Amino acid sequence: MRIVAGKYRGRHFEVPRSFKARPTTDFAKENLFNVLRSYIDFASDEPRALDLFAGTGSITLELLSRGCAHVTSVELDAQHCAFIRMFVQQLGAEADVTVLRADVLRLLRRAIGTYGFIFADPPYALPELATLPDLVFMNQAQPLLGDGGVFVLEHGKAHDFTAHPRFRECRVYGSVHFSLFTA
Repeated sequence: MRIVAGKYRGRHFEVPRSFKARPTTDFAKENLFNVLRSYIDFASDEPRALDLFAGTGSITLELLSRGCAHVTSVELDAQHCAFIRMFVQQLGAEADVTVLRADVLRLLRRAIGTYGFIFADPPYALPELATLPDLVFMNQAQPLLGDGGVFVLEHGKAHDFTAHPRFRECRVYGSVHFSLFTA
């Protein structure tokens, strides 16, 4: 895996074979961020970002590299959290990233702050995957996604979010689908 763009561009990190995570491919990641340029400028807007189901931390590191002011990375697996922390330390970016070992579905039901960008890459077989957009947008008193913010949900072809009121577009790269929602 590598960081595609930004101040850490070209940095490689080896994912242990023991990992259960399915990392977003470099091809899909690069194309997604090209699409996101029309929605958000990570460098000048410096949004706070939330990376849900962070897995290897690939998206967390990409967001950090592209100029996010702060990234909160949420992952339940202890080995994956330690891996993300190790790479954040190697970059000297501990002040810019918070790694939380937590259950995403429980976390989303609490007020945890407001973010300008949220990315979720859940296991494609997660039974609650279809409810994630509603969980992100449910708390109107303390919105998780700020005004003008973007939420991206990575999923397989079995899901279709076009009927969701916050849905904007879906991009497909091979078997990877990115549904984009806005606040």
